[in-house]
Amino acid sequence: MIKRHNLGTRYSEAVIYNGVAYLCGQCCHEGDEGKKDVKVQTKETLENIDRVLAEIGSDKSKVLMATIYLKDISYYDEMNEVWDSWIAEGHYPARACVEAALAERDLLVEIVVTAAV
Repeated sequence: MIKRHNLGTRYSEAVIYNGVAYLCGQCCHEGDEGKKDVKVQTKETLENIDRVLAEIGSDKSKVLMATIYLKDISYYDEMNEVWDSWIAEGHYPARACVEAALAERDLLVEIVVTAAV
């Protein structure tokens, strides 16, 4: 059975199938994105991931895969400082990090995760 969480008009915030949750791309909290550096945007993005995972009965220790999209790959080290302080020790997921053009002009980071539920 497929469960859709926070279904919107274009996408669901998460879709759960066979004990695996697929989250849509998560970004920083809305408002003033252009005034937030990559560390703040990464922190807020990870807070959003924590929120969605909690709502569906999972948590960051169950993240299986993370794909990180950076507006500019030069943000890699700054993003990793925040990521490293967030990720559950010993529960490191498979991960990819790429430079990409993001949907909103002021976004610097977007993260997509897959997690066990």
